[in-house]
Amino acid sequence: MKFSVWPNSSRPWNEVKSLVTKLEQQGWDGIWYADHYMPNTDDGATVGGDFHECFTVLTALAAVTSKVRLGSLVAPTTVHHPAVLANRAATIDRVSSGRFVLGLGAGWQVNEHRAYGIELFDNKNRVDRFEEAIEIIVRLLSEERVTFTGRHFSITDAPCEPKPVQSPLPLLVGTGGPRMLRLTARWASEWNTWGSPEAAGAVLKKLEQACDSVGRDSASIHKTVQALVFLVDDDKKAEELRALVPADRAVIGNVGEMQDVVNRYREAGFDEVCVPDFTVGNTAEERSNTLARYFDEVAAPFR
Repeated sequence: MKFSVWPNSSRPWNEVKSLVTKLEQQGWDGIWYADHYMPNTDDGATVGGDFHECFTVLTALAAVTSKVRLGSLVAPTTVHHPAVLANRAATIDRVSSGRFVLGLGAGWQVNEHRAYGIELFDNKNRVDRFEEAIEIIVRLLSEERVTFTGRHFSITDAPCEPKPVQSPLPLLVGTGGPRMLRLTARWASEWNTWGSPEAAGAVLKKLEQACDSVGRDSASIHKTVQALVFLVDDDKKAEELRALVPADRAVIGNVGEMQDVVNRYREAGFDEVCVPDFTVGNTAEERSNTLARYFDEVAAPFR
């Protein structure tokens, strides 16, 4: 099993740089970073507060690290033109000497689209747009010149130079919908979902069915999963947390219970567990210490 960390976009740059440096030294496999411009809200209202831009942070991390994989989780094709994404990905892969993963999604967060005047589209058109975008990206990253004419995007004799170090550069898709899973099975090398072992495992079965439908071995896709992590030693506190957080998106317990969670992810067929830093401490020091403990005590038996 591989283990990665997802720093919250609100963390100051110096904290992220310091944390990622420590994580790399400790032996973590990867760092993921969200591609959003503000926190989500249930009613679509715009909210303020620091929220750092994904590709700028990943490029900076590429320059100050040498081992960990770095990836976007995930870049919405409603916001970014596919030619821009392909060129960004190729450049970051060069800066990182071949450690970049381009995570893609169809887009979903209402408030940022509304605030910036970016059309979110209905579900069908959003996925139509994604389908065109991912084909363009794959081709730009691998072909000398690309011409494509679609309803949402058209490019003519377009280059993407220099090419990435990795050939092919890994594309990850974060999704759970039937059509998006089929597109993942057709085009992507990695896949991501949220959830507890049971919830995420149910979506993984749908991905396996999607792979069957396009004639692909699902084992060829690297499968990543994350949930809100609460590493707590006190049983009473754990029970209190279970009453407060969504059971299908959180994992709670002591070291032994967390090891059981990782084992259930592995048995379900996942290859990588991503730990968001959202719930592992209220200060930079607490977050760093908890992640170090998770790696040493929870992850160690699975490496």
